[in-house]
Amino acid sequence: MKKSHQPIFDLAIRTADMLVKMFGSRCEVAVHDFADLKKSLIHIAGNVTGREIGSPITDLVLEELAKQKKEVEDIPNYKTQSKKGNIMKSATIFLRDDEAKVIGALCINYDISLLIQFGGELEQFINFDEHETKTESFFTSVQDVTHEMVEQVILGFKKAPSLMSLEEKVDCVRQLEEKGTFLIKGATDYVASVLGVSKFTVYNYLQKIRTMNEFQTEELSEQK
Repeated sequence: MKKSHQPIFDLAIRTADMLVKMFGSRCEVAVHDFADLKKSLIHIAGNVTGREIGSPITDLVLEELAKQKKEVEDIPNYKTQSKKGNIMKSATIFLRDDEAKVIGALCINYDISLLIQFGGELEQFINFDEHETKTESFFTSVQDVTHEMVEQVILGFKKAPSLMSLEEKVDCVRQLEEKGTFLIKGATDYVASVLGVSKFTVYNYLQKIRTMNEFQTEELSEQK
């Protein structure tokens, strides 16, 4: 963590502790430092998801970070589910430095499982914004993050990686790039092993994909 970022994270940590004191044991607030995504969790108040200090970032946040800096937005009021099956209302607020660079996140999870059973008078509180429906997984190791994201993409092809064509493997890498998978150290080696190619082949796929994305971005800018 940069020294200049310390006041930002100090405030986030104080906020996390205060929110849990205010809303009680069903509330969990996590503070992430993106300086190291594989162990980004630097503070957690409350315990709803079962994570500990040093746990990696979530797949939902990785997917947001894969966007252009100006396109990264806070994610309010979305539905998530813990490994124990508890339903939660969640929100992610991105922390930025003086240059508007995203450096971390304050993530709120509130277990509403019992509230859902009450229904009726609490219906308004437990409703979710339809346009904010998201999926997010909580992991305790960085390997789990990578494996889960790769598995989700592979399942979409409905065939074993060994039977994939060159175009399908490139498309697989493209989808993983969009999800932010390659922001995790070591992800390239794992993806290469799953696809049955060398890591240098994956690098070549990524180079082609990123070059094409840059070309399309420039083309859109010229059209505007």
